[in-house]
Amino acid sequence: MASRLSARDPGSILVCLVTLGAYLLLVDAMDRRTLYALGSYAAVVAAYLGWSYVVVEYRPAYRHVCSPKTLCVALAVCTVSVLALGWMPRSPVAFVQLAAIALVFTYWFVMLAALSHASSARSEFESASEYPPITVLVPAYNEEGYVGRTVASLLDADYPDGKKRIVVVDDGSTDRTYEEARQYESERVTVVRKKNGGKYAALNYGLLFADTEIIVTVDADSVVDADALRKIVAPFEVEPNIGAVASNVKLFNRDSFVTKCQTLEYVFGINIYRRLFDYVGAVPIVPGCLGAYRRRALDDVLGYDPHTLTEDYDTTMKLLKQGYEVRFSEAVVYTEGPDTWRDLYEQRLRWYRGNVMTVKKHLFDGVNPDNRYLRRIHLPLALVTMGFMPVASWLILGVVAYLAVTTGLLAVLWVFALFVSIVALVNLLAIRIEGESPRYVLYSPFFVVGYKHFHDLVMVKSVLDVLRDRELTWTSATRADQRETTVAESRSD
Repeated sequence: MASRLSARDPGSILVCLVTLGAYLLLVDAMDRRTLYALGSYAAVVAAYLGWSYVVVEYRPAYRHVCSPKTLCVALAVCTVSVLALGWMPRSPVAFVQLAAIALVFTYWFVMLAALSHASSARSEFESASEYPPITVLVPAYNEEGYVGRTVASLLDADYPDGKKRIVVVDDGSTDRTYEEARQYESERVTVVRKKNGGKYAALNYGLLFADTEIIVTVDADSVVDADALRKIVAPFEVEPNIGAVASNVKLFNRDSFVTKCQTLEYVFGINIYRRLFDYVGAVPIVPGCLGAYRRRALDDVLGYDPHTLTEDYDTTMKLLKQGYEVRFSEAVVYTEGPDTWRDLYEQRLRWYRGNVMTVKKHLFDGVNPDNRYLRRIHLPLALVTMGFMPVASWLILGVVAYLAVTTGLLAVLWVFALFVSIVALVNLLAIRIEGESPRYVLYSPFFVVGYKHFHDLVMVKSVLDVLRDRELTWTSATRADQRETTVAESRSD
């Protein structure tokens, strides 16, 4: 379970100081003109983010003054100025280098924001004076061996008596998922069955059996922590404009290189960024493994849509577009991660295709005037992370190899070592924030070279697949427990 850090936690302060030292060494190794160029771009982006926050919070009528189009123009003017002043050579290599350095420096901002979030006194979200009745929807398709464990964890979860109802929706499974779920059927657990139609259809069908204002969704392969339901519901009582609340996702299988890398990815690449976006009430994704929604908000966006492969991302975007806040909670849920490269590829192919489809769907749609950050922050950031960064990471790798040959191996290795050290230190702080074992920091170099580039290739393929308007189908990873069961049964035969 994630542990709350004190703002004066000695270990975290030490990590921050060491990280600052690594940044200073990186600055010392950089050309001063490159620093000027980096500072210019940083000033433009900081001004845009600051203005966005001010107009969204205090002067909504002036949003049009500084829009994403304005940002693009400002960055273009900045580029011309930087080149004219001679702060950067007119070379693609120089721009790739600058992009790599800028990415590393953003980690510092993310790290400090996440530490502040974790150490801040958010007691109003820790508990509620009176918990409302909830309906927990569990969509399930071929989840034999998993769905029973999921329902058992929900029954054991701490929540006031008589206020928790569980609805398992079997979406036309071809195995014994329905029979396994029915073993738990009672006054608190309802099990229904429908023809296979996809996860979005199962969730919409489950809503027909829900008469509570708060809806909780849990994937049929996930296990919730004992206090997860209380923590994920508590924010709704505090702020009436909250439309959904995201959970803190962790892996329970960590016995292979692939799952260990995923453990670190969930810690920094997912949960830490959710903390950052929680500051402005605009968490971009409420995960399917555990999320909570206000029923009124779901009705306002007409429930779940079939238009993408990631109904959780799509639904969150619709809520943000409608002007609802989406928050992060300390509610912990454990899910199973793919334990082979092939299965990881199948899982992320669906994720990334679905994410690109979602961005494409919402990019040109109109938004509610009460929308806070979707148009100004989320969609531009999504375009950068999906369209630019995956290609840039491979270009950066090529530039590093080029510089090693042309300018000397030792100099390049020194800067590269600083990059790896900074990434490792940032991940170490994230590990402390999330209460994980520090041994996972050993896998952080693979987020500079290797593991990251695998994901970037999958993202590039996903973008191309969506842009080609190919008919994309659901791809899913083979479950480790189910695979072991199949092998055991084949051996017994």
